[in-house]
Amino acid sequence: MTNASGPPLQVAVIVGSTREGRVGDAIAHWFTERAAKRGDLDVEVIDLIDYTDFPARYPHLATTAMTRFTHRVDRAEAFVVVTPEYNRSFPASLKQAIDYAYDEWHAKPVGFVSYGHGSRGLYAVEALRCVFTELHAMSLRDVVGLNLAEEFTAAPEAVPGSAADQAADTLLDQLLWWGLALREARATRPYTS
Repeated sequence: MTNASGPPLQVAVIVGSTREGRVGDAIAHWFTERAAKRGDLDVEVIDLIDYTDFPARYPHLATTAMTRFTHRVDRAEAFVVVTPEYNRSFPASLKQAIDYAYDEWHAKPVGFVSYGHGSRGLYAVEALRCVFTELHAMSLRDVVGLNLAEEFTAAPEAVPGSAADQAADTLLDQLLWWGLALREARATRPYTS
């Protein structure tokens, strides 16, 4: 299905946690299943667990894994970052990956699905907003924030409740609006930083 502004928006859902026992992959699965029901989005998952060959130090020349990741970022027109909150911030694995790209993030919207205990991962989101602002990306106001103790378990059949479903729908609607607006803007005039 297409929308009024052309083909479906190319959305990359980035799973930011690489810890053993993580629930980020289950949360990303729930979110992408919800997004896949729409005909106006084409969703691809980029799971950082698949990039175990990222270098431990930032090299002078990009490695194959770095190049593969940045090509996937470049192809996307919009992003949803699925992130836990670790010590009031986001995982180092996510920061490392984000830093491998630069121009590829420019003038594209970024939404957030965060999780944690109590704060629902919102401290991680606020820290990420600063990073994506520096990368000239448009971070969305509304987020999906999940309290793991109340709304989600690692069991495959577990899904958040109706409040999370509504938050996900709102996020997807905003992501589509900004994604299409910025697609048209990038087509009309090149973005300059």
